[in-house]
Amino acid sequence: MNTNMEKVIIPRAEHSISRALLSPNGVKVLYKLREHGFIAYLVGGGVRDLLLGREPKDFDVVTDATPNQLKKLFRNCRLIGRRFRLAHVHFHDEIIEVATFRSTVDAAEAAIEEAADAPPEEPTEAVSEAEQLEDERGRRRRRQHHGPPILKSEDGMVLRDNVFGTPEEDAIRRDFTVNALFYNISDFSIIDHVGGMEDLKNGLIRTIGDPLVRFTEDPVRMIRAIRFASMLGFNIEPRTEAAIEALCGTINKATPPRLYEEVLKLLLMGAGERTYQMMRHNGLFEPLFPHFDAWLSRESDGYPHVRVSKALEWVDDQLGQGVPVSAPLLIALMFGEYLEEKVAAFREAGLPPQQATDAAVAAFAGELSPTVAVPNRALVTVRDILNLQQRFHKTPGRNGRGVIARPSFGDALQYLRFTERLTPPKRSLAEWWERYVAQQLEAQGAPVEAAGSEAAVEAPKKKRRRRKRRKKPGPMPE
Repeated sequence: MNTNMEKVIIPRAEHSISRALLSPNGVKVLYKLREHGFIAYLVGGGVRDLLLGREPKDFDVVTDATPNQLKKLFRNCRLIGRRFRLAHVHFHDEIIEVATFRSTVDAAEAAIEEAADAPPEEPTEAVSEAEQLEDERGRRRRRQHHGPPILKSEDGMVLRDNVFGTPEEDAIRRDFTVNALFYNISDFSIIDHVGGMEDLKNGLIRTIGDPLVRFTEDPVRMIRAIRFASMLGFNIEPRTEAAIEALCGTINKATPPRLYEEVLKLLLMGAGERTYQMMRHNGLFEPLFPHFDAWLSRESDGYPHVRVSKALEWVDDQLGQGVPVSAPLLIALMFGEYLEEKVAAFREAGLPPQQATDAAVAAFAGELSPTVAVPNRALVTVRDILNLQQRFHKTPGRNGRGVIARPSFGDALQYLRFTERLTPPKRSLAEWWERYVAQQLEAQGAPVEAAGSEAAVEAPKKKRRRRKRRKKPGPMPE
C-alpha cells in the first residue's frame, strides 16, 4: 500500500490536546515504554476525539515493543487476539490497549515471508553447514521482527495480520485518515502521516489508500465509515462513498456474529436514525436485513413505513438523556411494526396470542441468521417484550407483582411508552404500571425509583407462613 503523503508534525502550540486530558493510566504506559527505550504514541479514536473536543471512550497506545516484550514489561498485561496479537494492560478501573506497529506488507511480500519461514529443504552438496546455520538464524530474526505474515483469501480479504512494522507503516495501514494520528508524549506533538488533520478540519471520513482495496480487505470497514460519519457529524469523502456503494453487497463476507456487534455499535451511539438513513442510502442496509428491507420498500394500507425512523429517534433521545437502551429493546423497537404484522398473520392462521408471538420471533430469527446473528438470549427477551404488551392491558390482573418481577419488565414498559407516544391513548397503561410499581416499592419500604428503569424491579416477597406446631398428645388415660 503506497501513499504520497509527507509526514507532518504539529507542535504543542498548534493543537488543543493537553496532557491533563489524557488517561493517567495511559500516560503511565507511555512513559514506562519510553523509559525502557521503546517508541510509544497515543493513537486512534482517543487522539481524534480530543482534537474535536469530545470525551474519548478509550486510550489506545501503539509501540515498537513486541507483544512478548510488553508481557515482560507489564506484570498486569494480558495478550489477546488471533489475527493480531494485542496487549491489554489492566488497571483497577481501566484497560489500556497496546499494539505493536504493523507493517503494510502486501500479499506478494507476505508470500515471500511465508516462504522464508518455511522449513529448509534437504541440504545439497553446494550448501555448506555454516551457510545452512546462517540461513536458519536469518529466518529466526525475521520471525522475531515480523511475526507470522499477513494471510489473505483469494479475493483479498485479510485473514491474518500479524506483521510488525514502523510507525509510518502502521499509520498508512489504518482504516481512515482521522484515526491515524499519533500523539507523541516525548514533546506533546501530533504526528500526521496521512493528512488526517486536514480531513478532521474539513469533516471528512476518508480511507487511507484505495477504498476499493481497503473495503475488500475488511468489508466491516464500510460499516465503520458510516459509524464515524454519523457519530462525528462528518461527510464521507466521495471516492470512499462510491466504493461503499460498489462493494456494499460484499458486507456479508464478514461473519454474522461480528456483523451483529457492529450493527449494535452503529445504532446505540446516539445517532441511530442518521445512521439508518445513511445505510439505506449507501446500499448497506439491504444485504444485512434483506427481508426487512423488502418490507420497508412496500407500503402498508397505502402508508409508508416511518415507524423505524421514529423508533430510532426515540432511542437517540433516550441515550442523549443518559437513559440506557438494551440490545433487545433496540431490536424490539426497530423491528416492532414488522414483528407485529407477523404476529397478526399467525393470529389470523388460528394461533393464540402467545404462540403467535413466539412463531413470529422464531420466523424473524430465521430470516436474520444468515446475515446478522442475534444471540438467542436477546431474541427471548424480544419475545417477552412483545408478549407483555398484551399482559399490560390486565391491570393488575392475577399476580401483578409477578409481572413487574419479570426480567424483561423494564424493557417492555419502555416499549409501551414508545407505542403510546405514536398514538396517545385516553388512559395511559404505562403510567398505570409506573404507579403500581411505585406502590409496591413503597409497601416494601424501598426507595421509589423511576418505574421501568434499568434497576431491577423486584416483586414484594411474600411473608413465609409459619406452620402451627402440633401439640404433643397428653398421657394416655389409665
